[in-house]
Amino acid sequence: MKKLLIVFIMIIALSCIFAEEAWTDYIPLPELGYGPLKYQCQKTDVALNIDGKIDEKAWDKVEWTEKFVDIEGSLKPEPTYKTNVKMLWDDKYFYFACAMVEPHIWAKLKERDSVIFFDNDFEIFIDPDSDTKNYYEFEMNAFNTVWDLLLISAYRDPGPNAIDSWDIQGLKSAVHIDGTLNDPSDIDNGWSVEVAIPWKVLEECAQGAPPKPGDVWRVNFSRVEWDTDIVDGDYIKRKAPEHNWVWSAQGLINMHYPELWGFVEFHDGPKTVLKKDYYILERIKWQLRRLYYKQYTYRLKNKQYTDIPVEMGLIVSREFPPPRIHITPNWYEATITWEEYIISIQADGKVWVKEK
Repeated sequence: MKKLLIVFIMIIALSCIFAEEAWTDYIPLPELGYGPLKYQCQKTDVALNIDGKIDEKAWDKVEWTEKFVDIEGSLKPEPTYKTNVKMLWDDKYFYFACAMVEPHIWAKLKERDSVIFFDNDFEIFIDPDSDTKNYYEFEMNAFNTVWDLLLISAYRDPGPNAIDSWDIQGLKSAVHIDGTLNDPSDIDNGWSVEVAIPWKVLEECAQGAPPKPGDVWRVNFSRVEWDTDIVDGDYIKRKAPEHNWVWSAQGLINMHYPELWGFVEFHDGPKTVLKKDYYILERIKWQLRRLYYKQYTYRLKNKQYTDIPVEMGLIVSREFPPPRIHITPNWYEATITWEEYIISIQADGKVWVKEK
């Protein structure tokens, strides 16, 4: 069944690649240097009780992430309220816990697969193989109403994007309110959530799930926070843009740049050895991603691709060999060869690594 789904997705993607209307007018560029954060996700031998309280002993043994920052990072002020996340894993689930300081806890949406970020929410993004394709998005509000999506590709890329009808089978999620929900008459302390996502679901887009100790996945988190006014005893959301607070800064107001998400390392004790050359290969992918941004813009201006980096305004890094670019009228592939690896990117933004 899994193989049939993958084949079906590939057919849809290929059928849309050459559609001119699939390309946006431009691709916004991140305005920060490349610096995704890292987190050591420890394995637990005790199944967690998902009740939203984050009070199990297993959680006490692991660190919180750094405090969330604005989605644009240092380009914007620090968030008004503190947010932190913890992660754990076992053979069945990928566990998440988030604690959010919030003086006024409110929620409106109660129907599954509503556009949850229209409320204040907590969001999880997971790209298991770091190819920026076939990744997951999960959102929840203070009612524990959830929205889960399978993304075939980022919204900036040509081809099909989100599958809204996809659901996380076996999902466990819960909310704990430290205060009162939808009561403007008092001041709350905050709300916390726990989420357990089965590996059985995540393996659909992963090269292996559950991961092996030493594997690394790309993950990020977002907290959407709306400014509100209290009118006639109710929270009324302002029309001004919402706040977007994240774990690992994106450098632009867009979560759908998986290449900028953080790195989650899966550990099983202090002697865990990370996957060989992983971070070096990710830096090479970033060099190719920079080329992708430039090629995208060059094609929009010139109606064709180029195999000359200087023509697209690309400054080639001296850290790695320069990319080799192969173009056709409607397509390109660029590769960097480093030691025993060949790292590639193509016109739809997909990246991959293979050994010689």
